[in-house]
Amino acid sequence: MATKKFTFDPDSESSYSSNLVINTGADFNANFEVVSVANTAFDFSGDNAVGIATTTGWTGSSQMAKSVSVGSTSYAVATFSVGFTSAAGGKFKISLGSTDTRSLTEGRYVYDVLVSSGATVYRILDGNILVKPGISSAP
Repeated sequence: MATKKFTFDPDSESSYSSNLVINTGADFNANFEVVSVANTAFDFSGDNAVGIATTTGWTGSSQMAKSVSVGSTSYAVATFSVGFTSAAGGKFKISLGSTDTRSLTEGRYVYDVLVSSGATVYRILDGNILVKPGISSAP
C-alpha cells in the first residue's frame, strides 16, 4: 500500500479520515506520513513544530470495531500494531498479521488511531474498513 500523507493540526480537534481494505488471511499494513500545517514533518520523537512539548516521545494505539463504542463498553474486534517507522519524519504504520485478519468476518468496520504523549491524547486518524474474504488459502 502506498503511503498516505495528511496534515494534522492539533488545534482543530479534527482527525483525518482514510478508508482502508483488509483481505482476510493476508498480512495488512497501512503507512501514513503526517505533516504540520506548516507542511513540515510532524515530529513524533520529541518536541515538535506545533508547540507540543514532550520528554517521553509518542505512543500510538488503534482498534477496529463493527460500530462506535458507547460509554466504557469496547466492541473492538481487532487491535492494530502501531509503529513509528520514522518518528522524526512523521511516519507511522498500522498493521495486522494474517492470523488476525483470518478471524475477521466480511463486512464494514470503523477504526481510529490515537497518538499520545504523556497525558496529551489526539485522535489523529479514523475511517471505515472493508473486510473482503479470500478465496484461496496461503500455502
